[in-house]
Amino acid sequence: MIGPLEDLVEALCRLPTIGRKSAWRLALYLMEQPQSEAARLAAVITEARTRLRQCARCFNYSENELCTICASPTRECGCICVVEKPVDVLAIERGGRYRGCYHVLGGVLSPLNGVTIDKLRIAELGQRIRTEHPEEIIIGLGGSADAETTALYLARLFKDQPVRVTRLARGLPAGMELEFADQITLTQALHERTDMRYGKTDG
Repeated sequence: MIGPLEDLVEALCRLPTIGRKSAWRLALYLMEQPQSEAARLAAVITEARTRLRQCARCFNYSENELCTICASPTRECGCICVVEKPVDVLAIERGGRYRGCYHVLGGVLSPLNGVTIDKLRIAELGQRIRTEHPEEIIIGLGGSADAETTALYLARLFKDQPVRVTRLARGLPAGMELEFADQITLTQALHERTDMRYGKTDG
């Protein structure tokens, strides 16, 4: 086996959802392209890694200190949608209906995989609640067991805060990640979000 080609396949295998067969197809495709195309791809990746950073407020990707959403005067700062990763922001934004802001946790609680409370941006979310005084926090996590655990933890954590805590409606199939949900389902789930209450009763 040719060493550099095998190294390329191994590198591509590290990408999410890319198995060994897919990695081989991509590697061979890249080898068949002009040298200029390969160089351009490498340059684009390097530029993205160099220019992009985390938004200081919501932790989405941004070229500046604040991302375009946080910096926009037209967004509703009284509503914060908590998501797992930046791709979830893109998924919700594609629907074009949500006008609030976001908070990217950086994952979901998964002690078996070493993802504990201190590994996520939960403390930063609490700080935003105390300083920005939002009216509503939307738990916009996926349907996996770990996402469910995280949602319940956040609801309990902020139950005594003067903020409404809601979650996406159950239109999302169990176990589905937000990035794979179709826009109709995701928009409907966002529109029909439900309250999460712990230790409180009506009346």
